[in-house]
Amino acid sequence: MYGTIRSRWLVRTLLFAALVLLPGRAGAQMNFAGVWVPLFSEDVDERIPGPAVGDYLGLPITDAARMRADTWDASLLTLPEHQCIPHPSAYGFRGIGNLRIWNVVDDQTQKLIAINTQIQWMEQKRRIWMDGRPHPPAWAAHTWQGFSAGRWEGETLVVTTTHLKAGWIRRNGLPLSDMATMEDRFIRHGDLLTHVSIVSDPFYLTEPLVKTNGFRKSLTAQVLPYPCESVDEVVREAGSVPHHLPGQNPFLHEFADRFHLPFGATRGGAETADPNYLRQLADSPASPGRDLHRGGHAHS
Repeated sequence: MYGTIRSRWLVRTLLFAALVLLPGRAGAQMNFAGVWVPLFSEDVDERIPGPAVGDYLGLPITDAARMRADTWDASLLTLPEHQCIPHPSAYGFRGIGNLRIWNVVDDQTQKLIAINTQIQWMEQKRRIWMDGRPHPPAWAAHTWQGFSAGRWEGETLVVTTTHLKAGWIRRNGLPLSDMATMEDRFIRHGDLLTHVSIVSDPFYLTEPLVKTNGFRKSLTAQVLPYPCESVDEVVREAGSVPHHLPGQNPFLHEFADRFHLPFGATRGGAETADPNYLRQLADSPASPGRDLHRGGHAHS
């Protein structure tokens, strides 16, 4: 009798170990915790020194987005109220600064409640809820990081983000509205992390914008504090907001001229991401009032 009870106890213990304790079990969740250093081999010119004014090439923007960017002036960032704005989560992973990821678990059940991320630049802090809670109603407050809810697809973390403040998709004035949403995916291969963002915006994008970013895990890197203090950097008339009137931005042609590109191509639109776009551009003669190098853009 005693031997039978002991055998049953041993079998149950082994089953528990196989289902819960052993690595590689079915349904296992990937652990992303740690400090990750960004890799800039992709789009380095855009992500480090910053994109050129007027460079909208390959982006599926609307006419409204193009107009907003055409009237944008980089001096806007010298205004005290703009100096400490963090990157919104729809752009932050393309910026600079180390990334820290850590888990929030329930002390009693040890179930995963949330995954926190923090990017060093401007201390971008984001919480990804993993406990199944619903997104807030449409009238709830919008923030720079938005409301994020995650789920697992195998070992891939899939996150849906809503309630974002109006932000940007590129640091040259291309905007993002407060109706934008994002799905991002975190995929780990050893010490490498791939982040994929899929941003949708009914006002400023004609189709979802997909970007990828790479990170490498580090055992020594740190995420340092980033205190920010706004100051008056430029003396200007009170209430003045730097901008360009429509058609008056003198810098829009610089990118096209520097790289000898047709000006129409730099104006963006989903078609400019098509590998056949350059061939189509070469085969289509410029119509009256449509100069592909010095005038207007290739689409209305």
